[in-house]
Amino acid sequence: MNLLIIGGTRFLGRHLVNAATAYGDTVTLFNRGKSNPHLFPELDQLIGDRDGDLEVLSGRKWDAVIDTCGYVPRVVRVSAEFLREAVGRYVYISSISVYSDEAKVGINEDDETGILADPDIEDINESSYGPLKAACEAEVQRVYGQRGLVIRPGLIVGAYDPTDRFTYWPWRVAQGGRMLVPESPEWLTQIIDVRDLADWILDIAHRGVGGIFNAVGPENPISFGTLLAACQKVSGSSPDKVWMDAEFLTNHNVKPWSDLPLWLPGEASAGMSHISNRKAVAAGLHFRSLEDTIGDTLAWAASRPDKYEFHAGLKLEREAELLREWQQHQAGAGAGAGA
Repeated sequence: MNLLIIGGTRFLGRHLVNAATAYGDTVTLFNRGKSNPHLFPELDQLIGDRDGDLEVLSGRKWDAVIDTCGYVPRVVRVSAEFLREAVGRYVYISSISVYSDEAKVGINEDDETGILADPDIEDINESSYGPLKAACEAEVQRVYGQRGLVIRPGLIVGAYDPTDRFTYWPWRVAQGGRMLVPESPEWLTQIIDVRDLADWILDIAHRGVGGIFNAVGPENPISFGTLLAACQKVSGSSPDKVWMDAEFLTNHNVKPWSDLPLWLPGEASAGMSHISNRKAVAAGLHFRSLEDTIGDTLAWAASRPDKYEFHAGLKLEREAELLREWQQHQAGAGAGAGA
């Protein structure tokens, strides 16, 4: 397959390149040449800006394009229309953040997506990100119909993840010592290894599949206790886990998802850890072991500079402060109960 990838040098994009070359595909990259421009010197790389500078794509044809970095509907619209006659299939990487009811358990591809209050807004923030991605999906579907393939991943994890939202936990477990963990071992989460996602996207693109798919893993949500146990097994570390309740964490300004990645407390966000992946699994999505994902993530994290600062998770000093305050809180609660 002759493939065009918009992006291709950061996280999912670079794994898509690896998957495509493993397939024997011919790969062309189109990007601004700013993120990791040293990667893939053997590939055909076209430098331009999808927001107003697409001419470098003129006169070329590809079997499919994979759009890894479309966030604004106006820009996606221009790309989709410009490539209408140049590609056989348009694969758009969206997000499970498109769904409007994050409380629903078992969200599937037919559930409602968010709508922009102002259709012309282009400011990307916590509230607009999902509706913007949904509007981008609509542009692809309008132009391509069944030639369009929309992938809605959950939290993508693995080597080269710039967010650290998963990496924090294997790394923190490996450090050992007293370790702050939220609520209880029973709360659930979902992740998908970037390699599984990339391999599957290439597979269904080769098979000419169209439509919309949630891409989350593993096959069933995993408990946080299971995740931490797997991290311990892979790292060989046995931290002293201190489970703190949601009320204490909230009262001490600990932010879900950023300060404590993966943690989404409360019923309002329950659906984000219970997304249905049945359609994707039926279309061939499968998952490697959790231990494999953790091991690869840890190996990559160890290759980064010693003074690397994580983009998510508690800093060790802040964690130690919270552990002290929790101990005082528990002591006070015990004294009150005995009064």
